[in-house]
Amino acid sequence: MTSSRMASELAAILVPIGVVGAVLAALCAIVAGVAIMRGAAGLAGGAVGLWIPSALLSSTASFANQWTPLVVAGAVLAAMLVIGAVVRAIVSVGEPARQVAREARVAAIVDAPDAVSTPRSTTVTPSTGSVPALAG
Repeated sequence: MTSSRMASELAAILVPIGVVGAVLAALCAIVAGVAIMRGAAGLAGGAVGLWIPSALLSSTASFANQWTPLVVAGAVLAAMLVIGAVVRAIVSVGEPARQVAREARVAAIVDAPDAVSTPRSTTVTPSTGSVPALAG
């Protein structure tokens, strides 16, 4: 076999594997970006953790001198991390106003007279700090 024929056959195998890796890496990057937008740090970390092997899989196309899948995988991750952080920052600017409104609603509910239920006892029995014995 000549080296050009072998390179052609390897390219026929490695490039599709690299494209699949790039697609998987892009999906993981999208999940990471959405997780950052929602403030789910654990999900974002898991998605980036899955992005790494997917990006490595996309690098197999580079053995056939096709760098596009690896570049796309990296670009999508960078774009989604930036977009997620920017959207999260925009959303968090409005959080204090929502928190104040939520506290006002809760205070209104707590302060409202409860005509339907009977009053509850507010006495608390003191705890001795010991664990009760198990019935045996």
